[in-house]
Formats: sequence, C-alpha cells, structure tokens
Amino acid sequence: MKKSYDVVIIGGAAIGSATAFFLSRDKAFSGSILVIEKDPSYSKCSTTLSLASIRQQFSTPANILASAFGIDFIKKAPSEFGRLGDIGFKESGYLIMASEDGTNALRANRKIQCSLGAKNVLLSPEEITKRYPWMSTGGVKLGCLGLSGEGWFDPHALLNLYISEAKGHGVDYLAAEVSNLELLEGEVRAVYLTDGRKIPCGYVVNAAGPAANTIATMAYQSIPVEPRKRIVYVFDCREKATIINSPLFFDPNGVFCRPEGNYFLAGVSPPDDQDPICTDFDVTYDLFEDIIWPTLANRVPAFEAIKLVNAWAGHYAYNTWDQNALLGPLPAVPNLYFANGFSGHGIQQSPAVGRAIAELITKGHFVSIDFSELAVERLLTGHVVREINVF
Repeated sequence: MKKSYDVVIIGGAAIGSATAFFLSRDKAFSGSILVIEKDPSYSKCSTTLSLASIRQQFSTPANILASAFGIDFIKKAPSEFGRLGDIGFKESGYLIMASEDGTNALRANRKIQCSLGAKNVLLSPEEITKRYPWMSTGGVKLGCLGLSGEGWFDPHALLNLYISEAKGHGVDYLAAEVSNLELLEGEVRAVYLTDGRKIPCGYVVNAAGPAANTIATMAYQSIPVEPRKRIVYVFDCREKATIINSPLFFDPNGVFCRPEGNYFLAGVSPPDDQDPICTDFDVTYDLFEDIIWPTLANRVPAFEAIKLVNAWAGHYAYNTWDQNALLGPLPAVPNLYFANGFSGHGIQQSPAVGRAIAELITKGHFVSIDFSELAVERLLTGHVVREINVF
C-alpha cells in the first residue's frame, strides 16, 4: 500500500470496482488507485444481494444507453476475459405488462427504446398467451417484451471480474472504513480511516451505495440518498415443468418474478407509506402473503400451489429526489465525484457508470455516453429526471 493515491474510491462493490476497472485500463491515466471497502466479504452489499437483472426498458435515454453498454460488456466478457468473464448471463428478456392505464406509457417508452437500438416488441394479451401458454392475461391490455439484450446474471461473478482485473492492473484494495475527509481550499486532500490512518489523495469517488450521504456530509455536502430495504422471495412450484422459457415478468401492479435454477424469485417494491429508511436485513412476509403470492397465483395458475423455501433482504441506494443516478462533482468540491442513488439500477449500469466516472477523471467530461441529464448538479437547479413507469 502506498502513502498517498491519485484516486481513492470509497466503496468496492459494483460501482466502485467498475470505476477502478475502467480507470486502471484507461491509457490516459497513469496514476495510482485505492479502493476502500468496509465489508470485503461483500455479504451485505447491494450488489451481491440484488436480483442482478438488466433491461433496456427505461424511458430516460441515458438509462437505456447505459444498459445497452452493460449488455455489450457482459456479452463480450467471456471472449475477453475467459472463464473469469463468464457471469452466467441468461438472455431471457423482460416482459412488462400494463393495464389500460399504462398502455400509453408502455408504447411511448418502447418508441424511445427502439430509437436507441433496443429490440423490443409490443404484445397483445393473445400474443402473450401464445408465447407463454402457462400465463394468464386477465387485466392485461398490453405487454412489451425484450427480444434481446435483457435478462439476468450472477452478481458475484461480475463483481469478481471487476476486482480481479482491477487488481491485475495495479489497483490496491483496503478493508477499512472511512471516518472523515480532509478539505482544503474547497477540495478533498485526504481520507481518514476509523483506525486513525490518513491517506492523502488527488480525487475521491463516492461509491458508497446506501451510505453515500454519510460520505457526502464529510465534505459538507448533502445528497438525497438513503437505504431502503428490498426483499427477494424464493419459492418452488410443483408444476414448474410447465413453465417454459419464462422471461422476467412484471405484473401491472409491479410484482415481478423470474426463474432461478429449479426455483423462482419474486418481489415487489412496497407502497411509499411502508418504505422507510431502513438499515436492517430482517425478512418480513407480509408483502409476500398479501400482494406477491395472490398476484402470481392470478397471473400463473401453476403458482397457486407453491412452497416458499428462502428469502433475503438487501438495500437500495434510494434517491428520494427522482430515483435516478447522481453522477459527477458538485461545484463546491470539484474533486469529489459522486456515483450514487441508483435506486435498484446500480449493478446493471455499473459498466457504463464505471467508464463514465473514469472519463470524468481523465478527460473532464462524459465521452462515451452523455450522462449530463443525470449529473448531480441537477440537485442545485431543481431539475428532476423521473422514469415513466407503467405501474
């Protein structure tokens, strides 16, 4: 470990390690990089506890393009990195279903997505049933299916790829917790650790996930990012052999489900009035019993007879401003780069965001994808970038 670093990245999960990955491989950068991660087991981080899915079905161009690059990165990884790059990608698509109230939004979103290269198709209820005869379409007026470039993967494998390659390109990793930042003349000059060590640095990247605002306040800044608990339920179905070629599907009420090996994963975002700031990992079952299971049994008759076998809780780094990423620096501290507030999209956007933060450090602006609409500075102007959802 060096006495000082050109770049210190706080947070070593998907966003932080992707930034280290791309910056260490950038020919325009010859400096030193340190990633500080308080939980080197990554057992409680948002990355490894996520559903690890990727889609291009967004309404914001930057999000669509970010996922498109993520898909390209994931697909090319096995050929570029060998076994390390095989992250178990299942390109089975997303099927987002809408009731009458959501059809206009679904059509408008699909138009934007396809204009940016996505390959999605609108399906009538009859067409959905033809593709998936095991699915009921009661209450569904329209669906949008990703024909390619959507699916799910192993989050541990993607994280391991980032970390292994970053270390191979000279990045240091340190198991420690940040206690404070030293500011001088409006810039971060050093990072302090809870064990008393001081690490001088040239740039800091805030990739602290749900703890992002804790880091921001160390620089006398504030960002609207807080931890929100999300629970994934794992269940078995005795008639699973009848459920063939299932995509990740969203019911019009927001309940989602996808296969995972011999089982199925399901969840839903809780109502706003039942979604407080939360740092525990306790699993509760009210949502499953009251909303998820009844919805799934209605949508897939075979799911009337299921057995819950497991469940786990993780945290979104939830941006209360508009549920979209906050990227880049704030004018008050120009060498502190934010990569926060992904609100559930972080792991799928990590390749594009890691590359983007590396570009900001080496070139001073976004190059490959214009993320200007997701710049953290929108907090100062009052600009809101909100996804148009159908549920």
